[in-house]
Amino acid sequence: MSTKNTVQDPDKEAMDPQENPAETQAENTDKESVETKEELSPEEQLQARIAELEEELKAEKDQKLRLYADFENHRKRTAKERVELFGSANQELMSALLPIIDDFKRALSNLKNEEDQEGISLIFNKFENTLKQKGLKPMESTIGKEFNVDTMEAITRIPAPSEDMKGKVVDEIEQGFHLGTKIIRYARVVVGE
Repeated sequence: MSTKNTVQDPDKEAMDPQENPAETQAENTDKESVETKEELSPEEQLQARIAELEEELKAEKDQKLRLYADFENHRKRTAKERVELFGSANQELMSALLPIIDDFKRALSNLKNEEDQEGISLIFNKFENTLKQKGLKPMESTIGKEFNVDTMEAITRIPAPSEDMKGKVVDEIEQGFHLGTKIIRYARVVVGE
């Protein structure tokens, strides 16, 4: 069997600085920082360490402040979304009840018997007040007002009965409603031209 010589040549152990300049530069920088720390007095070393720690503390405080701001933004956004969700959760139900309100109004206008009209009127008022408590608000009457596409839906146009009614609402077929600040039904109107 052959044995290899495990003794290394001392010339091979020392690397040529041109072979890996990055390693030798890093070693030199480390040596310089150690030498400068050794050259500093203990008080100067403490001051340098304090400055390092103050920078780290400043960075940590900044990170904490940013994290807190992100958390506050998230909390406010989720609270706003929750309020919007509760507000819009009733929208589907309220939209389904609007035709019933219209039917009540038609029934009240077509009743001949005053006793029946009074009873149905009490029930309708109670129903309407309950819906108002839940955020449903009827729009103001649009008859005689300028046609506004933001709050009205034109069903048809007819010749204006007078010159001053051109471009204005002649008749309101269905009343518009708000749920909170959102329009859930536009007023359906007839416009004079």
